[in-house]
Formats: sequence, structure tokens, C-alpha cells
Amino acid sequence: MAVQKSKKSRSARGMRRSHDALTSKELTVESQTGEVRLRHHVSAEGVYRGRQVISQGSDE
Repeated sequence: MAVQKSKKSRSARGMRRSHDALTSKELTVESQTGEVRLRHHVSAEGVYRGRQVISQGSDE
């Protein structure tokens, strides 16, 4: 079992934990439809970065 040689300071502990904070998801509001979606994801209409990337054909 690993045992530390000396006590970690409050500063070192805090620096190690600096990236542990929870962050909220990045949301974007579509300018044309007002839809809220995740960044870097295709919208429900199949639009990504202003371009239609998924066709809206009927699934029969």
C-alpha cells in the first residue's frame, strides 16, 4: 500500500481538486427556431451549423 512521505498542504490539495467541480452542459439556442440544443449536436430538424445534414424524409 502506498503511504505518503509527508502531509499534503491545503494549497496542493486544492490545486489537485481544482478540476473536480461539476460543470453545466453547454446549451445553444437556435436563432431561427428558438430550440434549445446541446452544442456540437445536430438539432431535431437535422440542421448542423446552418446546413441541413439529415434529410427529413418520411420513414415508411
